[in-house]
Amino acid sequence: MFRPTQVNFGGLLWKTPWKLSVTRKANARSRLKKVDAVIEAVRASGVECASLTRALELPKEHEMPPKDKYTVFSPHGRGYRKGIHKVPKWTRLTLRTNPKGF
Repeated sequence: MFRPTQVNFGGLLWKTPWKLSVTRKANARSRLKKVDAVIEAVRASGVECASLTRALELPKEHEMPPKDKYTVFSPHGRGYRKGIHKVPKWTRLTLRTNPKGF
C-alpha cells in the first residue's frame, strides 16, 4: 500500500529544469531563424497583409540579445524575468518583444 514509487517520493514525474540546456537553446535559436526565413520569403513574394506588417516589425534572431532570446517578462518573477521554457506552448508563440525597459 505504501510502497516507495517515483510519484510518492518526488511529486510530479515531469519536472521543468530551472534553466535551458545548451541543446534547447540551440533549438530555440534555429526555430527563430526558421521563422525569420519564412517571414522573408513571404515578404519577397510580394504579398501584403497586416500580419506580415506586424511580423516585419519584430526583431530578427541575430538582432535580439541573449536575454530576450531565452527569457520573457514576468511581473511575478524575480528580476521580472523567467525562462522562456516556463511559458506554456513556448515553441509555438512569438515571444520576441517585451515591455519597454525589460
